[in-house]
Amino acid sequence: MKTPQPFSCTFTPHIPELLNQLNCSLVLSTYQAGKLVFISPKDNERLIQLPRTFPKPMGIGIHPVDQNKIAVACQDEVIVFKNSSTLAAHYPKAPQQYDALYLPRVSYKTNFLDIHDLEFGKDGIYAVNTLFSCLMKLSEDFSFEPIWQPQFISQLVSEDRCHLNGMLMKDGLPKYVTTFNQGDQKQSWRKNVTKGGCLIDVDNQTIITNQLSMPHSPKWINNKIYCLESAKGRLVEIDQESGTITEIVRLDAFVRGMDQIGDYLLIGMSKLRENSSSFHQLIPHIKNNRAGVAFIHLPTKSYQGEITYQSSVDEIYDVKVMHNCLRPNILHPNHPESKMAVDTPEQSYWQRPTNAV
Repeated sequence: MKTPQPFSCTFTPHIPELLNQLNCSLVLSTYQAGKLVFISPKDNERLIQLPRTFPKPMGIGIHPVDQNKIAVACQDEVIVFKNSSTLAAHYPKAPQQYDALYLPRVSYKTNFLDIHDLEFGKDGIYAVNTLFSCLMKLSEDFSFEPIWQPQFISQLVSEDRCHLNGMLMKDGLPKYVTTFNQGDQKQSWRKNVTKGGCLIDVDNQTIITNQLSMPHSPKWINNKIYCLESAKGRLVEIDQESGTITEIVRLDAFVRGMDQIGDYLLIGMSKLRENSSSFHQLIPHIKNNRAGVAFIHLPTKSYQGEITYQSSVDEIYDVKVMHNCLRPNILHPNHPESKMAVDTPEQSYWQRPTNAV
């Protein structure tokens, strides 16, 4: 059998046309491959991808007002990028090819926090500090500024006690979080990953439900709470008063990473790690082991198709929609071209290459 090319994927035929109609691209983080991958419609029949190398990329945040600003949690830092459409149009390697170019603007040196979800809030950038079992704000003065922890966590230590991972923002502040259990010992959640997952109200420490299976990616959509149950491979709705869990759609894959555009949800799917004892517990529940992005039509609660990877991408953490953007690019701070761009409120410039004498 011929070895597939890097980042080879198949897709449901109407996906490119749908992305064109929605006027958007996708960006996904795959820490396993060390990449951010942009997926765009080349036309109504084809997709085009742009993988960019980042060290262990995890959570991706897009500013809710200024969609031109994004943040990416990496292995030991969070990098904030800003789009310059002017610089994109004149990108030296491919002029007039990209409609957005995200350039590094700020870097927060966090070191080994194992940051999962992160989002822009009304007064800063909030993130889930999974290693220390707390919510945090990014700080210019410290590795992190803790702002909240579950009441069952007795102290902030680097032990990933309950696998706090997901964060739902509401009105610019964290409102709900997801954890794998209510443990207060080092990696206590690993003992039984298929039971005991929680959705917790940040404001009053109320546990809305403790009946989830590896919950991830909680979202507030149309005044309802949606969440992914990774261990069961499904999207669920959670009643914020009773905690009742209602299945919306089952994908039979390890689901993690979710975003919305219009009536559609885009859901990341990851392959199970064959050598992981925790993932081994999921084998009876995951029937279709694959990596990619599924498209769900929320009003009809129906599966609409997917992008499925044949190579390079095995595990996805986050999926975000790039609104009003059909061909984005991003430059890591170490990328040579990122050091050649100058952007001001009035003008933008690319440095002209010079010949060494």
